[in-house]
Order: sequence, then structure tokens, then C-alpha cells
Amino acid sequence: MNMVYENILVAIDGSKEAEWAFRKAVSIAKRNHAHLMLCTIIDSREVVLTSYGLPIEPAFIEHAENFSHSLLTKYKNIASENGLSNVEAIIEYGSPKVKIAKEIAPEKKVDLIVCGATGMNAVERIFVGSVSEHILRYANCDVLIVRTEKEEE
Repeated sequence: MNMVYENILVAIDGSKEAEWAFRKAVSIAKRNHAHLMLCTIIDSREVVLTSYGLPIEPAFIEHAENFSHSLLTKYKNIASENGLSNVEAIIEYGSPKVKIAKEIAPEKKVDLIVCGATGMNAVERIFVGSVSEHILRYANCDVLIVRTEKEEE
């Protein structure tokens, strides 16, 4: 049984939990000499006004794309500064729940997904469900849910 991770995907959304997950993913990638994938999903539900089915202003979409590019560039630079050379940035549109666990991870042969724990309350989780919960339930690889900012020693 191989105990080395070769392809690590970390979900990035701009939250403090995602930053903690990123830091842990960098540490794990360094120890395993792994390919690190930084992934952000622009939620397609935010791109369409669901109550009317009307497209949102192009400026909103442009802002989401610019924010995603900026965020991943920042994290890619930090990963490089920490000694990682095999770092990939992935930006896609869709449902983060579906894209990460069911599409990107199998396509990229990911063997570890690292993501931050949800900030939702119990009622929100009942109606919506968290992205991290969905990844944990449907991913075909190991999943690390990061709940604290404590880094590995």
C-alpha cells in the first residue's frame, strides 16, 4: 500500500478555513514531493439570478474571475516561496460540491483533497449541505477537513 500522496488538491474560496487548509496542504505536499493543485470554483448559481433566470451583469462575472485569479496567484506564489515547484491553479464554473469531488478529483487522479470546514450553522447545513461534507461523502480518495489554523510540526 502506497502511503505517499502524489496529487493533492486544496479547495480555495478566500475564507480563513481555506487558508488554513492551504497551509496544511503545502506542508503535506512538501513532505510527499507531490503535485499541488489549487482549486477554486465560481459557483454557477451565483452567475444566474435564479428567481428570474436572468443573467447577472458581466461586471459581476468579471469581478468573480478577477478575484479567483488574484487569489490563486497569491497562493501559488506562497507555495513557490515555500519550496514547491509543481503547483497548478484550477478555476472552473459550476457547483463546488460536484466539481471538486466528482469531476476534478477523478480527472486529475487526486489522492488527497484538503478543504476547510464549513462555517454554516446547523439549519443551513440541513437545507444546503456544506461543500466539505459533500466532498467527504462522495470523493473516491482521502479527504482532510481542516478545522483549526494549527500547522503540522
